[in-house]
Amino acid sequence: MANQKGGVGKTTTAINLATALAACGKQVLLVDLDPQGNASTGLGIDRTRRRITSYDLLAGAASAAEAALDTVVPGMKLIPASVDLSGAEIELVDAERREYLLGRALEPLRGSYDFILIDCPPSLGLLTLNALVAADAVLVPLQCEFLALEGLSHLMMTIERVRQALNPRLEIQGVVLTMFDKRNSLSDLVAADVRGHFGPKVYDTVIPRNVRISEAPSHGKPVLLYDLRCPGSQAYIHLASELLRREQARAALR
Repeated sequence: MANQKGGVGKTTTAINLATALAACGKQVLLVDLDPQGNASTGLGIDRTRRRITSYDLLAGAASAAEAALDTVVPGMKLIPASVDLSGAEIELVDAERREYLLGRALEPLRGSYDFILIDCPPSLGLLTLNALVAADAVLVPLQCEFLALEGLSHLMMTIERVRQALNPRLEIQGVVLTMFDKRNSLSDLVAADVRGHFGPKVYDTVIPRNVRISEAPSHGKPVLLYDLRCPGSQAYIHLASELLRREQARAALR
């Protein structure tokens, strides 16, 4: 999950898409790679439980299997984040093959999970670069506001550079429109603009503005556990279903 702009629903999408995939019977691992640790907090993982974090993976101090914690969601584990990540970009700048640290750490777990989702920080620094090198594909949450479109071309160029230089298998899995307000014509305009530019890469499912989505993290729960019937929860269930269909079609072409 990558977008260098903050406040676009990236972490919310990571938490709730992972939950919806787990509800579909998939084994899911969510990796919190954001120093703010919002994905960890949103899943109710207290800071005292974050003894081994994604920072330790990058530093080579622990294995991914050691770091993975059980969550309130059956079938879903989390590798939490800590504020130590904020210094990782400086500490690891001289490390050998520094772009591959996360990929090497996660490689032993590839066969243990159906999906490994990485929640990136809102920047295009070394942490996000590690995620892009480790990943097979990028899912881009995009807020339905014109300012959110400004940095998208920069992100796409970064993804293309990583694909050419470091990770040839990397592709754009899709763009998810978030915070869609059907009462606001601007949301429709932005959605039409994005669909016109990216075509079928844009998911049919849109994530609405929904107060229950905003409330859920303060209770340490995904919105699907907080209020299954609300429009936000239903949207993430549809998004997971659409993602599974896309992945099946992608696998059939290999």
